Amino acid sequence: MPGKTTECPASEVCRRCKENDSVLVVRLEPLCQECFARYVHTKAIKRLETFRVNFHTNEERKVLLPLTFGVSSTTLLHILDLHLKTQMSKTGRTGFALNVVAIGHAEGTLPVEDLLEKVRQQYPGHEYAALPLHDVFRTISEDATLQDLVAEAVDGENPSNQEKLAVLINSLTSATARADVLSTLRTRLIVEHAKSACCQSILWGDSTTALAEKTLAETCKGRGFSLPWQVGDGRAPFGVYFHYPLRDVLKKELVSYIGLADSGLASLVYESSPGATQASTSSKNTTIDDLMKQYFESVEENFPSIVSNVVRTSGKLEVPAGADRDPRCGLCNMPVPGGRFGIHGWGGYQQNDGFETYSAIGKNICYGCTRSLPQIAR
Repeated sequence: MPGKTTECPASEVCRRCKENDSVLVVRLEPLCQECFARYVHTKAIKRLETFRVNFHTNEERKVLLPLTFGVSSTTLLHILDLHLKTQMSKTGRTGFALNVVAIGHAEGTLPVEDLLEKVRQQYPGHEYAALPLHDVFRTISEDATLQDLVAEAVDGENPSNQEKLAVLINSLTSATARADVLSTLRTRLIVEHAKSACCQSILWGDSTTALAEKTLAETCKGRGFSLPWQVGDGRAPFGVYFHYPLRDVLKKELVSYIGLADSGLASLVYESSPGATQASTSSKNTTIDDLMKQYFESVEENFPSIVSNVVRTSGKLEVPAGADRDPRCGLCNMPVPGGRFGIHGWGGYQQNDGFETYSAIGKNICYGCTRSLPQIAR
């Protein structure tokens, strides 16, 4: 089972190489800086066996990395860049081409262009793109359900995409609802960008800790049916593959990796604090995601095996048979088993008799999204 990641007395020798002084204890093993870096790399690369160099075809696969400028996605970019350089030096070819996309915040508080330029300078040779979040309405303009949801929140004719996003978010009544809808729209924009860039797979930067947070958060929000796609490797219901190369690495291990790296990696991370997340002092502004993030980042300090067990357990969830034929939610675009839309679809009722689903009135919104859009989806 995973153990603690703590600083190690300088007098203790690395247990793997038996030569260098250890700098920290990782899962009960004192490791030096070089062996620790190799440990993190190995954990990630073993999840990328699908992208080995293929000598039987000249077609190069494309993958997309969504970059948030946080510890996890920045570390993953660094590891992927090293992996591609290693493949090229050994075989003269690479197993895939890397595309990187950064999505701006709805509030416009993230200096995406400046941050992405720094990343581009440090890791040249890849394709980069910066997109505003409101671009989601341009990329999925044919999605009638989503456009109808926005239309009900927008007054006036022909609003811009930026105005659509602002009015939609302002119409939501809680911090959890706003965070949920923003995250959902971000995912949809990333997926559409992957398709337009001809990327077959998306490599998400979620660590073990982040996947544990997502498992409980999505369940609390009423979207537990989507967990097989949200936390597991494989084909997503959007026509691309989802992969989580850092699923076996704790966030605190990535924080240590960033701190020990000597390649200027830390300067690319844009976060208020690398430590545990602090919950808002106002319960009104605290989201479910915030609570789960704070909980698991504190648990992983002393009980990391709990975090790993959550991810291993959720990873055993299987996609229901016939999911490809199930109708989709108009907001998150996830297949809804049996088309059980609306607040009564998964609200604890054991029978459907007497309850009208929203598909009957033209609004295919799953239970989780209905909870975030009560005024619009009802």
